Amino acid sequence: QVQLVESGGGSVQAGGSLRLSCAASGPSVSTVCMGWFRQVPDKSREGVATIGSGGRTNYAISMKGRFTISKDSAKPILYLQIDNLIPDDAAVYYCASSPRTWGGSCTLRISDFEYWGQGTQVTVSS
Repeated sequence: QVQLVESGGGSVQAGGSLRLSCAASGPSVSTVCMGWFRQVPDKSREGVATIGSGGRTNYAISMKGRFTISKDSAKPILYLQIDNLIPDDAAVYYCASSPRTWGGSCTLRISDFEYWGQGTQVTVSS
């Protein structure tokens, strides 16, 4: 059974930075792909970034530049560094994992990820 626990959310002023963490436990095979997704009320969940076990990353086009995904495979812990936060970044951020890749890459499709954390809230004040 895979368990994903996010932490690091909070309230930050616009322009600030935040690092989210996701601690994973369970079979390592279930975390071949890991990623971050976010959701605001009344909107669909959207992909932010994903990373494969080999370190290959995949970012949503609108997330490139201010978001950096990384992973400590030894622990394993997934990170999301968010710089220069803007009010539109306010959302619940979810960690997710999958035991498979698609053509050797990790997608940003929600349906491709089987395991999900409970989410961590990020609030941005202007």
